[in-house]
Amino acid sequence: MAGNQWDIIGASYVASAVKATQYPQDTIDEVAFIGRSNVGKSSLLNSLARRKGLARVSSSPGKTQTINFYSFQGKRTREEQVDRHTFYAVDLPGYGFARTSKGNKEQWSAFICKYMENSPYLKLVCVLMDIRHAPMDSDIDCYQWLLNLGLPILIILTKSDKLSRGAVASQTALYKKTFGLDDNRLIAYSSTNHNARKDLIGRIMEYLV
Repeated sequence: MAGNQWDIIGASYVASAVKATQYPQDTIDEVAFIGRSNVGKSSLLNSLARRKGLARVSSSPGKTQTINFYSFQGKRTREEQVDRHTFYAVDLPGYGFARTSKGNKEQWSAFICKYMENSPYLKLVCVLMDIRHAPMDSDIDCYQWLLNLGLPILIILTKSDKLSRGAVASQTALYKKTFGLDDNRLIAYSSTNHNARKDLIGRIMEYLV
């Protein structure tokens, strides 16, 4: 049965952009990753790709200031048939805290909004939230904004390795109640021990193929 599961077998950096003319011109699916600053977007992408240095991880919140595109190659084998699918994982600047001026924050917000509202290839938005904390106002605002745009959303609760199993279950229940979600729309994840990696890849691929 393991061969029926999707896996990410290759990944590479493609481009960084702050405006549409800088986006890759390929007409392939896109999966966006968004969340508060320092929530672990880069670590998650590295975990999914199994490439430690693919996305640059920083201890300084707000470090990512561009929209970064990575090419991910998915593969699965079922009944001797090999399926492949390439898509862009799109790493968006974090919302919330960032060491920058108010003007820069507004500029970042503008180009993130333009990307979300206008990309014809965006198939899924993964919203990352820190499982150690209750949903913050900025998390709720982001989720509602994406809902209003009509975009498919998957919530990923990061840093689950920092909590006990019982605490993970309790926090997961809190997030489900807050956002009115079932198990299919929310998943707890650890980029340290890669628990649920194949499950998360499978869920992402469901929106693409």
